[in-house]
Amino acid sequence: MNKEQKLITNEVVKEKLATIYRDEGRRIYATLIRSLGDFELAEEALHDAFSAALSKWQSQGIPEKPANWLVSTGRFQAIDQLRRQHRHREIVAQLANESSTKVEISDEFALSNSVDDELISDDQLRLIFTCCHPAIDIKVQVALTLREVCGLTTQEIASAFLTSASTMAQRIVRGKQKIRDANIPFQLPSTEQLHSRVDAVLSVIYLVYNEGYSASFGDSVTRTELTVEAIRLARLLQSLVADTEITGLLALMLLNGSRHNARTNKDGDIIILAEQDRSLWDQALIQEGIALVQSATAKSEYGFYTIQAAIAAVHAQASDANNTDWEQILAWYSLLLHVAPSPVIELNRTVAVAMHHGPEAALVLVEQLLQQKVMQKYHLCYATYAEFLTRVGRKKEARAALEHALTLTKQIPEQRILKRKLAAL
Repeated sequence: MNKEQKLITNEVVKEKLATIYRDEGRRIYATLIRSLGDFELAEEALHDAFSAALSKWQSQGIPEKPANWLVSTGRFQAIDQLRRQHRHREIVAQLANESSTKVEISDEFALSNSVDDELISDDQLRLIFTCCHPAIDIKVQVALTLREVCGLTTQEIASAFLTSASTMAQRIVRGKQKIRDANIPFQLPSTEQLHSRVDAVLSVIYLVYNEGYSASFGDSVTRTELTVEAIRLARLLQSLVADTEITGLLALMLLNGSRHNARTNKDGDIIILAEQDRSLWDQALIQEGIALVQSATAKSEYGFYTIQAAIAAVHAQASDANNTDWEQILAWYSLLLHVAPSPVIELNRTVAVAMHHGPEAALVLVEQLLQQKVMQKYHLCYATYAEFLTRVGRKKEARAALEHALTLTKQIPEQRILKRKLAAL
């Protein structure tokens, strides 16, 4: 193999590892946590495994099951580290027994088959339920799961909760300490316990999807790997637990996801709902989502996620913005506010108010929302305010609101659309 050929091979391996890390890295990490029983040790094992792959795959080829190879290699590396440090002897003996130590690390293709595919598939859900254990404070549960299971950064999680990164970092540390000190097992709860933890798990999946649907930071509007993972986890959860809100959340994600191809143009710029080419919407996802909404709303009780899915279903069935049943959407939003009072939901409701009753009525509501400190940090509140100000002809104030919104958003496509609106004024 000459130098040029080796360089090409190196690039192929690097590209493959980057793809695996993006698409399967958190699943591999979750499996290592279950296997090793320790967050820090699992994280170090994950990085060791990818480092080993970078050197070995270049000379020996990419295994048939790369994720399995990485899990096995990471676990072997961790066991070796524990042995070298002469600690946790009982854990070492147990892990060595489970890992079939007759397999050598150099045998990539044997390693790739030494881990059960189904176990890896379910390990993220196991870890979510561990992080959502009732012994852990609910605020800590969600933050810890988003960080450890889904790989969101502390800043991204803080943005989702409209709080500071330092506050969120403290929650995550407390969560890890609680799992360690209380010896909380990395496993799915019993059937009886599953229902008591579903709400927290749904919160996590919902926030993961939201971050994927509209990224808090960066050059892209969406993070597809997060939306795909959230839908996968919801389907898996639905197979384990009969719960109306699981159905509602899955429907919501499918209906919102159906608009993916119409949400941005070729340059990655945002296209708002009213201006989207609805022929690009995924009709298969829409039909599946609507069927799930009908199933969920047929039940005697449903809540937060199902109501949002019902709103998304009304949008999905409309030919355009003007022919949308805004009265029905307004009614659903009023019910949603009753079920889960929130200033963000109030803000979303103002759009329906503007379409049904006119921008003047919506403007009053947004001005009231801007009296709340939490909304003074939310760029979409100022962007919405600017939209209604523009509609009633108050352009100078609209410009000021857009300029302030620009200072609050860290997503580049959102910055571009705000700048275009400013230019239009």
